[in-house]
Amino acid sequence: MQASNQKRYYTPQFSALAAVTVRRLAWFLGITMPKAVDVIVSILPEIFLPSTVCPKCKDNTKCSLCAFYQPSPANQTAENATKENVA
Repeated sequence: MQASNQKRYYTPQFSALAAVTVRRLAWFLGITMPKAVDVIVSILPEIFLPSTVCPKCKDNTKCSLCAFYQPSPANQTAENATKENVA
């Protein structure tokens, strides 16, 4: 069951290849399939450079949620200061 604090996002239909492969990766890692997809997504910026992906993005309203998002050093400093003030 989904935790109440987690928003459910668009869930596309996987091809048979993708579903079978993610299932086997999940078994290997000892985690659920959604967590295995999260692992795959977290690795994508190492395969595809954000500097090549971001310019082609068609929705700049969710950048901070994206695996390709790399805030500028000035933004990181501001984000860290905000987190420290909240804590």
